[in-house]
Amino acid sequence: MTQDTQFLCRPLVPDMPITYWQLGATANARYDVPDQPMKGEMDPFFFMTKHKNFIPHEYPCRTAFAEERRGKRPDVQGAFALSRFWLPFGSPRVDLSGFWFRPTVIGTWARTMILSGAAGKARLRLGTCGGAVLFVNGREIGWMADYVRNLEAKQEFEVDLQAGENEIAIFFDDLAERDARYFFQLDYLSGPSAEQALPVSIKDDIAAEIEAALDDMHFERPAYRSGEVALVTLAPLSVAATAHVTIAGDFMSREEPMRVEVALGAGKDRIAIGDTGTLPPDFRHFHVDLTVGDFTASRVFGVEICHAKRQGQAPASLADRIRATLDEVSHYGEPDNVTALARLASGRSGPETDRMIADTLPTILDCHDCADFALVPLLWCRTAYATSIAPEIVARIDETILAYRYWMDEPGNDVQWYFSENHALLFHTAAYLAGALLPEARFQRSGRIGREQSAVGLSRVRAWLDHFEQWEMAEFNSAPYFPIDLKGLTALYALAPDADVRDRAGRAILRLVTIVARSAHHGILTGAQGRSYEHTLRAAGSLELSGIARLIWGTGNYGRRVHALPQMAICLRDHGLEILENLGPMADWQGEGAQEWVFAQGQDRVARLYHYKTRDYAIGTAAHYRWNEWGYQETVLHVRLGPKADAQVWINHPGETIHSGYGRPSYWGGSGSLPRLWHYRDLAVMMFEAAPEQPGFTHAWFPCAVFDSSTVAGEVATARAGDGLLLLKGSSALQAVDAGPTSGNELRLPGHRGTWIVRLGGSGRHGTEAEFANRFRSLALRDGEGDDLIVDDPEYGPVTLHADGRISAEGRVLDPAAWSVEGEAREFETGPLSSGR
Repeated sequence: MTQDTQFLCRPLVPDMPITYWQLGATANARYDVPDQPMKGEMDPFFFMTKHKNFIPHEYPCRTAFAEERRGKRPDVQGAFALSRFWLPFGSPRVDLSGFWFRPTVIGTWARTMILSGAAGKARLRLGTCGGAVLFVNGREIGWMADYVRNLEAKQEFEVDLQAGENEIAIFFDDLAERDARYFFQLDYLSGPSAEQALPVSIKDDIAAEIEAALDDMHFERPAYRSGEVALVTLAPLSVAATAHVTIAGDFMSREEPMRVEVALGAGKDRIAIGDTGTLPPDFRHFHVDLTVGDFTASRVFGVEICHAKRQGQAPASLADRIRATLDEVSHYGEPDNVTALARLASGRSGPETDRMIADTLPTILDCHDCADFALVPLLWCRTAYATSIAPEIVARIDETILAYRYWMDEPGNDVQWYFSENHALLFHTAAYLAGALLPEARFQRSGRIGREQSAVGLSRVRAWLDHFEQWEMAEFNSAPYFPIDLKGLTALYALAPDADVRDRAGRAILRLVTIVARSAHHGILTGAQGRSYEHTLRAAGSLELSGIARLIWGTGNYGRRVHALPQMAICLRDHGLEILENLGPMADWQGEGAQEWVFAQGQDRVARLYHYKTRDYAIGTAAHYRWNEWGYQETVLHVRLGPKADAQVWINHPGETIHSGYGRPSYWGGSGSLPRLWHYRDLAVMMFEAAPEQPGFTHAWFPCAVFDSSTVAGEVATARAGDGLLLLKGSSALQAVDAGPTSGNELRLPGHRGTWIVRLGGSGRHGTEAEFANRFRSLALRDGEGDDLIVDDPEYGPVTLHADGRISAEGRVLDPAAWSVEGEAREFETGPLSSGR
């Protein structure tokens, strides 16, 4: 430290994490092992974790890496060199998690200071998923090297602190494979009275102001469909600063981020970024760097950008919507093979289209994870439109097709994800179609000629369809994976050489569209999902299913990155695909009554799903699903109110406390622990009981600015959007978050144990929001016989919540164990209440 160094000091008490750090740059080195085949098959239960949220499948690269490094002192690289500062914003750990498409060894230095009031021994606990070496005052204290992918290990160390300044340094590393939890947490278990002290190169009070500004910062709206996009803070700086804003997509986005620089004058509390129409659509991560002098602090904020104003209303006829869909993707889609396909199918061939295709070939050739997503539309381009592609590009396409790894039993050293249902479909579809396209050519990894490769792919496609026809989606009802399945199925429907495959693919497409229609509220999927992400839950308007709804039914909007949308349009236009006319009114329900739909998905009917909707609201849940287990990416309750797609609510237990993180589960995507949940028509009850090591609250996405009105008072929150009404009741007082990324959009229920009661209604039946609240605010649980619980509902009477997941009410028994994959629908009359509002 220099004489000019100042310290941003914060309290440090026993059992508290040390959360303020300087970081070096993260080193990245590709980690390749000899090509080899793997054993395994599609695993329909991979995300239903057996131990916490740990996924057990191991690639050869991890096996080799573990043999090389597990249980051995980490190979410390270089020395600390300051690259950036880490401020916690509520996170107990330094979290650099992310997504790496190839196996990559990553390593980072971190440094901070402890100011100790006296010399003495302290006990520290270090946790990480990979390896780490701990240094105190330049002396190595110890190391850990478990290197188990994405599974945290912890170790305690006793250290000697001197009075005053003590430098703490950590080198940590791991092998990153796809989604990697790359973090460390250092807890101060015991020791002398101390402070954590972050060395900074500006005045400590200015550094504290920057932290406060970012701590409070949030977007002015929960989502943008028009107008100026801006971040605001109630803690403006007293000095001038520069804000560098990097606008990036989710981990799947392959386009270059957009960068904006804004001069932030002293006292200025608003960072204007740009008009909605000038910014890239979809859910976006805004990486904000606030700089004063040589000090920069950073935070990530997420929001959806939807170009609804430019897109306007959907055309009335299907033919016009097909044309508009291909136009939209051609002009505004991400520059990838899906967009190239839309361009070729609408007569837009040429250098720009060829360049889109050429730019994707290296990642497919190198077998990056998710390359199968790019390969299937590439095969469509090559099969249907080769004469519209430059000959040299066609030659490169064929080289890529022949060099690709089509399944785990072929030699390779990649980390493509073979185990999930959606990836398995694309791998097998690609092998089947690629072999048929080049029947006499030799496929390098399998050694087969094309017709042999196609036969293997055909067998696996048929087996995949067998599984689907019996159990449907393993990743049940999942908004991000409907389009991936549709990507494979539409390719089969349009291109498969075998009639039985084309016929079965067409029926599977219709079934998926039917599921969406049954589970949709005004065209937009509203239901429990087996795998979810923040960027798919919050992107109500630009989610691909919204674009598919616009294509089929004329509701919703388009996003920028799509998987199946143009393929659906081409199938409707060129290949005779027909969507049943009755699905439109089902998806955009405008009737006077209500629809109830119960069905099951996943092998052995692992997920039993319940959906209930009226014109005014919709709710979807997962019944008796993995009660009290650690979760992964499941969202088990989802609500929408009124005509606005953004007027949505879901409730979960966060998997981590960092916002916009990469955890599975994350802050919003999935659930750290899964609740006991019962749902009957307009009423649902969720009972959470989280592990002590998990975050100590549950929460609801509750976007006040989207609702027409809302209130939060004590245990009860209410909302109205259109004629839809919602009441949430917690087992203790609900806390409205009024600062930070989710300001105005989040309700918290403190504690590892907590109960939420959810009640829906409509203004036509229940009157005003206040009248609705007065009628239902007394909802409570009481004990029934044995382990049963009872809710006395003013409309339904006693609703009995049985310990085995059944529900008894109004002379009916809903038994999730009896629900079929085919499902059962029922309509209810919902006339006005006679009295007692």
